[in-house]
Amino acid sequence: MLYLLFNWLKPGPDYAHNDPLFRAAVALLVAFALVWLLGPWAIRELRRLKIGDRPEFDHAALNRMMSDKRDTPTMGGVLIVVAIFAAVALLADISNFYVRMGLFCLVWLGLLGGADDGLKLIAGRRGGSRDGLKLWEKLVFQVALGALLAMFILREGQTNAAEMRFTAPNEPFTNFYNVLSIPFYKHGLALPTWLFVALAVIVMAGTSNAVNLTDGMDGLASGCMVMTALAFMVLAYVVGSPDLAEYLLFWPITGSAELAVLCGAAAGACLGFLWYNAYPAQVFMGDTGALPLGGLIGYVAVVTRLELMLLIVGGVFVIEGASVLIQIIYYRSTGRRFFRCAPLHHHFHLAGWSETQVVMRFWLVAALFAAFALATIKMR
Repeated sequence: MLYLLFNWLKPGPDYAHNDPLFRAAVALLVAFALVWLLGPWAIRELRRLKIGDRPEFDHAALNRMMSDKRDTPTMGGVLIVVAIFAAVALLADISNFYVRMGLFCLVWLGLLGGADDGLKLIAGRRGGSRDGLKLWEKLVFQVALGALLAMFILREGQTNAAEMRFTAPNEPFTNFYNVLSIPFYKHGLALPTWLFVALAVIVMAGTSNAVNLTDGMDGLASGCMVMTALAFMVLAYVVGSPDLAEYLLFWPITGSAELAVLCGAAAGACLGFLWYNAYPAQVFMGDTGALPLGGLIGYVAVVTRLELMLLIVGGVFVIEGASVLIQIIYYRSTGRRFFRCAPLHHHFHLAGWSETQVVMRFWLVAALFAAFALATIKMR
């Protein structure tokens, strides 16, 4: 709303508030401040309501190692969702279709994660299993969201193309909204509708669950998400800026630069949350925070057509998700474990690394992935 107000008071392209990257940086600061300021109150309320985590793993040694985290307040992801929503509402162009759909994605997955955490809490109080929603139940909502957003993204791209042809009928114009950008390769791949939708569903659902799997140690998911969100803040700005996109051989997507504000808000919210989530954690984000954070980054990747770049930027999340799949497939095939425990961060913990060593080293790897992804901008 502040963006629209400033744009009304001071119209013109030369003012700072018209630059999405500037507003993304401010959104980062605003989201950080909101989480940092509201954090102590939220932690007190979660403790008062006895919303505490009960870590349980299919590994006796790991259960002993993680026993000190019992009853640590969870569902702190509400702070992240509220901060991102508020910062984006204040600083992004709310009339932008992609921004509105991004907020819709955030709220949808935040509610899904909240339902999952709530069911776990209820089961724990009744002395039952900590399991919340079943995997297939979460997938139903994630797949439905991915398919819905994919169809809206396609429609918006087609609408933008039609408007540009109407305003400049004599100018050659190519649709880029369905052109998949390929790292290290300057030519893209135009996707048919069915493949576009299928890829969008896989990316959004996969990233949402991968971030959720990574959220297993103090500060691990939030720290890695900061690196990923910052990288996509830059990438969204580049892809949404026609001159920069043309110079760097990306396929420009009209209106996608505003998603830099969304990514900046996500990075700031995670930094603010990390203040309280760093070892020893005072609060966990739970599925309430992990599912929407992953889904949001997946959504930005789909809009900007950088789904393959996401495999590099979010390399830690990819590895964590892959380790679970490898463990399941190998165990069902041989009856033995491939890793000591999955996801991968627990494997290293059981191997003798301290929790802080695991988290810090995964942060370093996440930073290297993000830096490498940004370096590929000029390697096309």
